Amino acid sequence: MALVLYDDGNHKCVAFTELVQGEGIQSNQFAIIDKGDGMLLDPGGNLTYKHLIAELADYFLPSHTRYIFASHQDPDIIASANGWLLITDAQIIIAQEWVRFLPHFCIRGATEGRLIPIPPRGMDITLGQSTLKIIPAHYLHTVGFFQVYDPLSKILFSGDIGASLMDGHEAGKPVADFDAHLIDSHMLGFHKRYMTNNKACRLWVQMIRQLDVEWIVPQHGGSFKGKEMVTRFLDWFETLECGTDLITAADFTLD
Repeated sequence: MALVLYDDGNHKCVAFTELVQGEGIQSNQFAIIDKGDGMLLDPGGNLTYKHLIAELADYFLPSHTRYIFASHQDPDIIASANGWLLITDAQIIIAQEWVRFLPHFCIRGATEGRLIPIPPRGMDITLGQSTLKIIPAHYLHTVGFFQVYDPLSKILFSGDIGASLMDGHEAGKPVADFDAHLIDSHMLGFHKRYMTNNKACRLWVQMIRQLDVEWIVPQHGGSFKGKEMVTRFLDWFETLECGTDLITAADFTLD
């Protein structure tokens, strides 16, 4: 299922939410299109590859894929890299830390001259006539983790931050009841387990509050739309204890 998140006639943001079939974790794939040029965000692996190609045809030609953005190195993010490199001329944008890991998903030589390493403080990317900001979210949940902020749509594509465990039918839709969503979608449990610690959460929130964000759209589950809901999420995440904040000696006890 495709959800058009933003469309002003020249610039468009689209989410694909029901492409994963079978036992794989639900994940959202995204495309940003400006003046006919496209950028894929976290296109996924073999479970999504063929389906995503088919869905994209309604929005832009695969030959017009200029960039493929990978927020980090996980297989549900970028395991399909080889396929995209073979059928497009796109460059893959990924953290410096993961540049030498990505070739393990690809045939020999496929990544040569096709990778754009993201420096630790992020970077700007020009797509069509628009500028997208690649911003850091280090250790949330992995070293070398980045997100895309689109100033035109005011959408933050947040990767695993804000992720929840929902089926494809409900995924991608704006969350209506934040407190219920925390528990019902396992968002609280997911973040306690996968996010590194509160220091990283706080520093990220301080950075995001400097941006004009109208919509936080994670890579799994529902989204947080509108200033009130965005603020509600940021307030929660800023105080979250997680990861190494919660670890104890019992976690290292042998049976």
